[in-house]
Amino acid sequence: MNNVVIIISDTMRRDHLGCYGNDWIRTPNLDRLAGESFVFDNAYAASFPTVPNRCDVMTGQFTFVDFEWSPLPADKPVVAEALGEAGYTTYFCVDTPHIARGQQNFFRGFSGYDWIRGQENDNWKSAPTDPALPSSEDKIRYGGVNSVRQYIRNTSWWQHEEDYFPARTMMTAARWLEDNYEQPFFMYVDTFDPHEPFDPPKWYADLYADPDYHGQICYYPNYGPAGVYTEAELQHMRALYAGEVTLVDTWVGHLLQRMEQLGVLDETMIIFTTDHGFYLGEHGLTGKSLIQKDGHAIVQLYEEVAHLPLLIRMPGQTDSKRISAYAQPPDLMPTILEFTGAPDPGSMHGASLLPIINGERESNRDFAITTASLAHDPNGGRPVTVTKGGWCLVHFGSPDAPPVSHVTNIVDDESRQAVVVGERIPPPELYNLDDDPGQQKNVIADHPRIASELHADCVKMLEELGMEEKYLRHRREL
Repeated sequence: MNNVVIIISDTMRRDHLGCYGNDWIRTPNLDRLAGESFVFDNAYAASFPTVPNRCDVMTGQFTFVDFEWSPLPADKPVVAEALGEAGYTTYFCVDTPHIARGQQNFFRGFSGYDWIRGQENDNWKSAPTDPALPSSEDKIRYGGVNSVRQYIRNTSWWQHEEDYFPARTMMTAARWLEDNYEQPFFMYVDTFDPHEPFDPPKWYADLYADPDYHGQICYYPNYGPAGVYTEAELQHMRALYAGEVTLVDTWVGHLLQRMEQLGVLDETMIIFTTDHGFYLGEHGLTGKSLIQKDGHAIVQLYEEVAHLPLLIRMPGQTDSKRISAYAQPPDLMPTILEFTGAPDPGSMHGASLLPIINGERESNRDFAITTASLAHDPNGGRPVTVTKGGWCLVHFGSPDAPPVSHVTNIVDDESRQAVVVGERIPPPELYNLDDDPGQQKNVIADHPRIASELHADCVKMLEELGMEEKYLRHRREL
């Protein structure tokens, strides 16, 4: 039987990895993995952000048509159950708090799991009671002061690199592997880093930071305008994030090394990916959405957030091949089930990537859709990003749809009113990614036909996914 290991590193920007062209951040282990993998150049997020993405991965569905930030529905078949029924020992090692705490139900179907406690606002430690903040409150995400204080409590005992989350998570997964590698296994490892707080060991940050910087430590950034930071603060924030990327790379390398030592590489499919990226000043933003006093809004999901790394290493693979076909998180479950021979539950929207990897098919689809839940956006306002053939359309819904505020838990499990920026449905945007990869020039006025074609593709897919008309009706007009 074939084993499977999937590693999800939250908020890992594709353009910060050497295998995707970065030349200033050290990622030797992931680059080495890429050198023995199928490297997908057009992998895009589907359901956004953290929790909806995991629902896509575990169910093989484009869950943005019927699911928001909430517990994993009991009626959706999941990959761990399918593999368990096929005789696999299944294991979930996670430090991402949003899918572990409470009754989120993301452990369903796993033979065993470990939750590495303490990330972000996880109510784990209770002391120190009133820790000092790393920066002034105006440099911290709105509503995030309590999260930062909780994070400081959770990490105040750290002394060595092995105490950091990527290290603890990957070492825990490696220890599980030592006990279970002689039986067919499915191991899912989910680490929150490099998600904020951007708090790597000092020696990692020092690889990229200005040695003369003596300003505030802005490691829990504002979700909104980047103008609240000086350019020096932004540069230091980028250095902290880069240090996080290298930290994750180091400890993913530890897990891969242990797999090699245990002799399971020739029997195991390894998948590495993320859920989304993060703005570090691009488009005048930090974060990935807006969190502000009067509510929460999803902003445009541009390339920095929507375009993902995806590496798939087949058993015993020793060379690399670039794949240009579009791939999205719902494709992972059908890929895993075909690889293992586990039965198809008949509920998946995604398509196996193995025929593409094996050269039997060029692609499964010719575009990608990235969006937050549309079933909880009844009057429009949430942006849908449609990427196809070098073009990117950002569509917020019909311009005459009256925006309606509603409660959402998106981003951090805290209920907020979701609002449309400016209290109106923004107009659509179109970008030529070949000429304008930074998406600075909206060219929809020059190419209305292309925008209409991408919009028609989107509407057709939403129809095929069975999206209810009461939600879809405000998406039918461009």
